[in-house]
Formats: sequence, C-alpha cells, structure tokens
Amino acid sequence: MTTLSKLETWPTLPLEAWSETYATLHMWTQIVGKIRLAQSPWMNHSWQTTLYVTTRGLTTSPIPYGNLTFEIDFNFIDHRLTVQSSDGRTAHIALKAQSVAAFYTTLMEEMSKLNLHVNINRKPNEVPEPIRFDQDETHCAYDAEYANRFWRILVQADRIFKEFRGRFIGKCSPVHFFWGAPDLAVTRFSGRRAPEHPGGIPNLPDRVTREAYSHEVSSCGFWPGGGPIPYAAFYSYAYPEPAGFAAASVLPDAAFYSSEFREFILPYEVVRQSDSPDDSLLEFLQTTYEAAANLAKWDRSSLEIDRNTKGTV
Repeated sequence: MTTLSKLETWPTLPLEAWSETYATLHMWTQIVGKIRLAQSPWMNHSWQTTLYVTTRGLTTSPIPYGNLTFEIDFNFIDHRLTVQSSDGRTAHIALKAQSVAAFYTTLMEEMSKLNLHVNINRKPNEVPEPIRFDQDETHCAYDAEYANRFWRILVQADRIFKEFRGRFIGKCSPVHFFWGAPDLAVTRFSGRRAPEHPGGIPNLPDRVTREAYSHEVSSCGFWPGGGPIPYAAFYSYAYPEPAGFAAASVLPDAAFYSSEFREFILPYEVVRQSDSPDDSLLEFLQTTYEAAANLAKWDRSSLEIDRNTKGTV
C-alpha cells in the first residue's frame, strides 16, 4: 500500500497563488450545482443542490431526468469534466484555462448531445458583483496543480468530517460541498426551532437562507478563504449564537473567534503543520461543538453516541 507523506496529503494552498483559478472554479461548480438544483426534488436546507467529494474530484451524484439519471463529475487528477447518463452515454470536457462563458456553452452543448436539456438560472449566487455565466469572460484561469491541491485538501476534510459526523445520532447533514460560498460543510441540529434568520446574503433569496436556518444548528466546514480571512481555514459557528459563545475556550490554541464572520476560525496552515492534523482538526470540531451545545443547553445525552462504541455486524 502506498503511503503519502504529510506534505503530500496536506498540501499548501496560499490564496494569492491560485485566487484567479479559485474564482473561475467557483463559477464552474455553481453551473454544475445549478444543473443539479434545476432537476432535483426539493430537500430540506437545500441539500438537493450540493456536490460531494470523490476519489478523483467532486460529483453531483445521480440527478433525475425523466426515467433516466445522469451525473456530472469533476476529475482533478485527469482534469476533465464527465457527464454520464444511465442509458450508457458519456461526454467529456477538458478542464483547462477557459472563460466561464466558454465552459457554460460547452457543457450545455455536450449535454444536449446526450439529450439532456436543462435550463438554469445563469446568475451566480452569494457573490457581490455577479456576471451571468454565459457572459462571463472575466474569470478564465485554471491552474491544474492548485485545482488538484484544493481537491486533495477536500479529501482530507471530508474524511475527518465524516468521522466527526459519526459521533452524532441526532439530525445531521451529509458532508457536502456548497457551491455558493464555496465550502465543504457538515451541520448538526438540536431538534429545536430557531428564530427567523435575518438573511442578507448577497444574491441569495432570504427565503432560502431562512429555511436553511429554520432550526438550531452547530455547523463546521472548510473554506478556501477570502476578504478578512485571506487564507484557507476551517470554521465552526452556531445559529442562533448562544450567549458566551464568542468567549468560549476552544482548541487548539491557534483557533480564534472572528467577530466579523461570527464564527470560530482555525487556519488551515495550523492543521497542516501540526504533529497530527487529524487530531488537531477533530479537537477543533469537538470543542467548538461542545461550546455551542453546552451554552445553548442541547440535550446532548440523546443526540450523541458513545465515542468509544464502534458498530459491528
């Protein structure tokens, strides 16, 4: 069995080195995510819209289309996008430096050849100055090395988030990639209703945000960074935020509360350079969750599993 070194498993991802690729890839994932959204039955908290980490990239998972299904897969090893239909037909698109408009046009043309005709809202979500996908000639970078590094980090985050998710037996989201931010996230629920969310996320209908936060949550994830946090980071927040949350003691020591984002932040580099990245990240996820759950008086005894218990068959 081949064992990768820690540096290979947890590669560097300086935002300034791949910011243009990141912006372009963000729009590409929005296009693919909106295709899933347009064809999928509604699910609570918009879970029908997300992508999932695979051993080669990201996938929509099967999308219904009449009595068929199809799926779209980003492959960040071979750097291509694949559309596969359950009738056996397949299309491929090279992932390379090209504009968002060119990517959109090519993808829709290839899907049409497979008799997959899907109309999407071509306005991006959750970005301050959106450019319609079919008109976006601004975002056109693709650095294959950094796209691969980003995916490799998602693989590690996905693996550890799933271990963390397994400790909870209450309502919990899948580990999934939200293309709006974009971020990889997993969310735990107390089971209690939450006060109406104020909304206000750029270019996202408030009704979507309010439904997403209809119940109390403790949520964590990985984000490549931007704005006041100009580096890749793990995050954890609670909604509604209980009194005292911002001052809670969490681990590891490098974690801090961002008053602007109203969430705890742990720089990716801290995890990457720690003696045990798995343990450092799990420590952050666990202590920030405990801060949220304890301060909000969640019924933890009915929501959590004994971490020493392993399921057997």
